[in-house]
Amino acid sequence: MKEKWYKISDEVEKAIKNQQPVVALESTLIAQGLPYPKNIEVALAMEEEVRKAGAIPATIGIIEGVCKIGLSKDEVEFLGNGQAKVLKVGEGEIPYVIGTDKNASTTVSGTAWLAERFNIKVFATGGTGGVHKGVTETYDVSQDLFTMSHTPIIIVSSGAKSILDIEKTCEVMESYGILVLGLQTDSFPAFYSRESSIPLNYRVEDAKEVARVYQAKLTLKGKQALLVANPVPQEEEIPDEQISTIILEATQEAVKKGIKGKAITPFLLANIAERSGGTSMKANIALLLNNAKTAGEIAVAVAECIGQTCKKQIGFTQA
Repeated sequence: MKEKWYKISDEVEKAIKNQQPVVALESTLIAQGLPYPKNIEVALAMEEEVRKAGAIPATIGIIEGVCKIGLSKDEVEFLGNGQAKVLKVGEGEIPYVIGTDKNASTTVSGTAWLAERFNIKVFATGGTGGVHKGVTETYDVSQDLFTMSHTPIIIVSSGAKSILDIEKTCEVMESYGILVLGLQTDSFPAFYSRESSIPLNYRVEDAKEVARVYQAKLTLKGKQALLVANPVPQEEEIPDEQISTIILEATQEAVKKGIKGKAITPFLLANIAERSGGTSMKANIALLLNNAKTAGEIAVAVAECIGQTCKKQIGFTQA
């Protein structure tokens, strides 16, 4: 076994030690989510959005069996340029990659678990995984949901990926006790679309409200993730009636080709981008950058809340 299975960048380690705001970012979008070199450009732009909001970015990935908490630009390039074999792993597969010295990108579940392991409180992604369509035949349910059920971290996303059965995904989240907060929205976002037919029970207006809810969760020792549903920017939204047909056609093609498991999401996103003439990718990038910015604002609010007056505001003391 190697001497150390993880490495934290100096900047991130210093920020965590000093209780400064830090935002975790996933690496699946780098290795499998977007084409090269757009993937590198977007990953670095997300880091910049976090910085502009006043927080420190910590992009997470695994290189030669070492979990990197805060990738360098060279490491981002290594995972994304297509020259090395890069696996795609969730929480459950991380030991394999460590034990065999492999390279891997981390999904929502893998990134959330590693981030919380190192006391990072906020994580920005595009959309979470969930229950896939046709689940009664495939039993395809993302590991993301299970990890969210026992990982107390704030996840900022534009709902769940619209290739999923969003209604069933929301039902499973409710069953797991995962609290979903709509950020200036009353319905669950559908990734490319700002709204879905699924109403949300709980709405917040800004980062400070999210921080207060999170502090209450910590005080009560809640173990589930707090999901902040942040709709895609309005100017880049694709109406549901427009994107639904494209998603259906892409899904049918995936079935025809026998594509499933970890390969299904990258295939569908690429197929949808082609069928939409690139508009879906444009929306995807816009929501990624917006989520990074929002996560940065929330991380700042959480740091202020925990460090200063929030406990008094909500009337709790740490047990």
